[in-house]
Amino acid sequence: MILEGKRGLLLATLVENPETVISIHVLTRGDCNVYMSGDQRPGSVAVLQPKELPSEPIGFGSDANALWQELTHVKGWQCILVDKDVSLPLGEIISSQSKTPVSFLDDIYHVPWGQVLPFENQSVRQLMLEDLTLLETVPHKAQPIGFWGDLRTSLAKGLVAGAIVEGKVVATSFVAARGQRYVDIGVYVLENHRRRGLATAAASLVARSAQSDGLIPVWGCGSHNLPSLKLARKLGFIEVSKRTYVIIEKYLADVLSRTYPVHNEREGKAID
Repeated sequence: MILEGKRGLLLATLVENPETVISIHVLTRGDCNVYMSGDQRPGSVAVLQPKELPSEPIGFGSDANALWQELTHVKGWQCILVDKDVSLPLGEIISSQSKTPVSFLDDIYHVPWGQVLPFENQSVRQLMLEDLTLLETVPHKAQPIGFWGDLRTSLAKGLVAGAIVEGKVVATSFVAARGQRYVDIGVYVLENHRRRGLATAAASLVARSAQSDGLIPVWGCGSHNLPSLKLARKLGFIEVSKRTYVIIEKYLADVLSRTYPVHNEREGKAID
């Protein structure tokens, strides 16, 4: 696929790794806006705004001033995810220019040490296209869409596992984004069904299936999300890198409580 303009230019510069698989996914699908200067030289910057999660743009590059200039063109953002080294100077600029305090939150990326450990639950199985109607009854925030745009595409092109209790889907794990080497994993469990091992079994199924396809599952979550970090370790994931969110203070509660799968996985992954 040949992509024109800024999307194609940014995609060509990104090396796929646990930190970039979501960005590569949305760039390839065209589900994003890209803000970058026309003269792209070494050391230049870019800001990517996923259409599925516009409040959380992703920044690339180490020039804090240049990142801020691009960020001024982005509408509706609440925070920006950047390399850890640039987060503090960018935060100082945002705070000064916006006349508002900022907060920082590390986003931690994990991959399996070896084979993801097997956990099974009789309620958990892979969901297929024929389960679409069943999934549509799940509350929207819990639907396993990720960065696919809709449930049908997620089922057809991604991978979804669900826990079915009394005829209802009460937990899901799924491939939220897919690259050539990596897949990003999302998890959600309805509140009344947590602490029953459903997330563990569903995530194990999805991650092990990805490995059987020759792909590396990525588990990303915020440093504040201790249950998600614990589940990652339980499955056999280890930390490999970090990036940092620079968050406008008045939106901090929104960012911390968000259960949307991205990164869902990153800010509010609700698990066992």
